[in-house]
Amino acid sequence: MRREAQQWFNGELDGWLRRSGSGEGQRSSGARRRCLVRSPAVVRLRALAARFDHRIAMTQILALPMPHILVENLTKTFRIAERDAGMWGAVRGLVQRRVREVRALNGVSFRLEPGELVGYIGPNGAGKSTTVKVLAGILVPDAGRCEVEGRVPWRDRIAHVARIGVVFGQRTQLWWDLPVRESFELLREIYRVPPAEYRRTLTDVVALLDLESLLAVPVRQLSLGQRMRCDLAAALLHRPRLLFLDEPTIGLDAVSKLAVRDFVQRLNREQGVTVILTTHDMDDIEALCTRVLLIGEGRVLLDGTLETLRRRVTGERWLIVDLADETTGELDPEAEVSRREGRRVTLRFDPDRTETAALIARVCAAYPVRDLFVQNPPIEEIIARLYLGGGDAGSSRVE
Repeated sequence: MRREAQQWFNGELDGWLRRSGSGEGQRSSGARRRCLVRSPAVVRLRALAARFDHRIAMTQILALPMPHILVENLTKTFRIAERDAGMWGAVRGLVQRRVREVRALNGVSFRLEPGELVGYIGPNGAGKSTTVKVLAGILVPDAGRCEVEGRVPWRDRIAHVARIGVVFGQRTQLWWDLPVRESFELLREIYRVPPAEYRRTLTDVVALLDLESLLAVPVRQLSLGQRMRCDLAAALLHRPRLLFLDEPTIGLDAVSKLAVRDFVQRLNREQGVTVILTTHDMDDIEALCTRVLLIGEGRVLLDGTLETLRRRVTGERWLIVDLADETTGELDPEAEVSRREGRRVTLRFDPDRTETAALIARVCAAYPVRDLFVQNPPIEEIIARLYLGGGDAGSSRVE
C-alpha cells in the first residue's frame, strides 16, 4: 500500500509539472520538480500520502505557494589583477602579478512573491548589479541557492530568459541603425513569439507608451526618453513574468520620468508582473516600490517598506518655516536648526518628545511667519544615513 501511494505521488507530481510547464521543456520541469520536492512541506505531505489518503495530500501540494524568486546565502567573489603604473610595472606584472579578491556578494538571502514591485538599492559597488546578473543567468555564483520560478537561472538559461525582461538605462537592446519596428521584429524572431500574440502585445505596449510615431524612426535618431520607452516595449514583447529595471529613468526629463513610472506601475498592478527596480533615484523608489531591499558590502542590510525603514533610521520630523525677517540663533529650545537658506529655516524635532502643534504655536508667537509646513525627512537623506551607518539597524526582514 505504501509503495503504491509513493508511485501515485511521483506520477501525479510529474503530470502536474508537465501540465503547468507551458511547454518550457524537460529540464525546466525537472528543475521545478526538484525545487518542489525538496521543500519541507512536500516532505511532510509525501509521508501523508504514504500513510493516509494520497489524494488529500496532492490537493494540499497543489495549493502550496511557490516564491517567484528564492535566494539563499548567495556568494560571489571576483579576482582582480593589479600592477604598478609604467613600463617596469608592466614587466613586473608579467613575472609576478598581484591579485586582489573582492567579495561582491556575501551571504545574500531574500525571497520575492509573484507580483511584487521591489526596489533594490545600495551605494556603488554594493553588489546590486552582481545580484541581478546572477538572477538573469549571466553569472554563476560561488555558493548558495538561487531559483526563479523553480529554475536555476544559469542551468536552464533558454527556458529562463524566455520568462524574464531586462532593461538597462545606459544600454539598449535595439539595433542602432534600424527603425524601431524592425528591431521589434528581430526580437520577436529571437524569442520565437507567435505572430498573432506578437501583434496583440505590440498593439498594447505601443498604446500604453505612446510609440506610434516612433516605430519608423531609426534608433540612433531617438532622444534618450524616446529610446527608454522603446527599450521598455522591447523587453515586454514576449510577455515576461519578471522584469529587471536597471536605472530606467537615468538622464530623463521630468515628463519622460513620469511616463516611465506610470507605465511600470500599471504593468505591475494590472498584469501582475514582478518587478525588481535598481536605481539611485529615490523619487523612483518612493513613487513605485512597496518594498525595499538595501544592500551594502555584499550583504542585505535592511528589508521592508519605506515607512518601516524610515522609522528604523530616525523618528524625527522637519518643520520648515519661511520667516518675514532673517534671524540668527535657535528658534526654539526643543528643535534643532539643521539648515538656513535666507529667510527659510529648517528645524528638526522628535515628535515623541515635542508636540508638533505646540512647537508651531511657540515659533509663530515668537517670530513673524509668512509660511510653514511639516514633512518627513526626504528619503534620500534616510538612505544616505543607512549607507554611512552600514546598516546598523541589522539585516532582518521588517514587516
